[in-house]
Amino acid sequence: MRRIFAVISAAALALTLMPSAAADEGGSLAARNINSASIPMAMTREYDGRNLKVRKKLSENSAYTRYKATYKSGDLKICGILIRPKGKGPFPMVVLAHGYIDPKIYVSGQGFRREQDWLPRNGYGVLHTDYRNHACSDKDPRSDVNMRLGYAEDVINAGLAIRDSDIPWIDNDRVAVLGRSMGGGVTYQALTIAPGVFDAAITYASTSTNAADNFNKWQRNDYDIGDRILKKYGEPKENPETWKRMSSRNYFFRITEPILSFHGTKDDSCDISWARATERALDEAGVENQLVEYKGAGHYFYSPWSNSIKRVGKFLDEHLA
Repeated sequence: MRRIFAVISAAALALTLMPSAAADEGGSLAARNINSASIPMAMTREYDGRNLKVRKKLSENSAYTRYKATYKSGDLKICGILIRPKGKGPFPMVVLAHGYIDPKIYVSGQGFRREQDWLPRNGYGVLHTDYRNHACSDKDPRSDVNMRLGYAEDVINAGLAIRDSDIPWIDNDRVAVLGRSMGGGVTYQALTIAPGVFDAAITYASTSTNAADNFNKWQRNDYDIGDRILKKYGEPKENPETWKRMSSRNYFFRITEPILSFHGTKDDSCDISWARATERALDEAGVENQLVEYKGAGHYFYSPWSNSIKRVGKFLDEHLA
């Protein structure tokens, strides 16, 4: 049975977290843009990921078969890579949320070469989602200005499409999500917006769960998108409430899934301080979580990846048993 996540209490919560028009004099950026990239507003939407379809076989080896696949995310068709381990199944599933790769050069399934091999070799099916605007997925011209919350919608709907699937080798009752870099940030957004879609979550070298950190590091320096974001939402220091509502960290109390996170202390893309701040916020919210730090490791986990993926296996075995 398809699970539709549209929680009435979330709608009430969203209203309590929004400033009134009177308080904002009816015309502030916060009042005018509350619907654009707000986590609370995203909580009130219906998510009904569905229609997961195998399109064609891409490759096969002794351990698994890779397929091109599509599913529906709202009104959009999203492409991806579906991987079936050898054997009868049904197999527990892991949704992969990739990091930032320029959509102009991105190719389907890019960004998780190691995980796409290790997971099916160890009995886990995989759905690597090509977010909107990537590969053959449908386009959403508002995505960047909406702070890429659409990517979180695509991840949520990937999980729901698995839950809804009638593909016989897929285990609908055991679904995790693994996000890397930008995909880690997307994962935290998905967990706060629609708790319960996944049974467990893993992040590698995640971006910050504070939207202003990410904007200041990357988008501010992209003058076209940076100027458009500032025009829409204002400066973080001048409109802190607007930026708080775009930050998953402020809604961790909604998360129900256990989380395993990895981060290198020498990550020059996503600073270790971001991971530590996320860990503190998760602890304060009472979320079951563990941050594993690798001393001296950089963003791409070249040396510690083998150790980390063994930890991933134990974590998945425990929470998808």
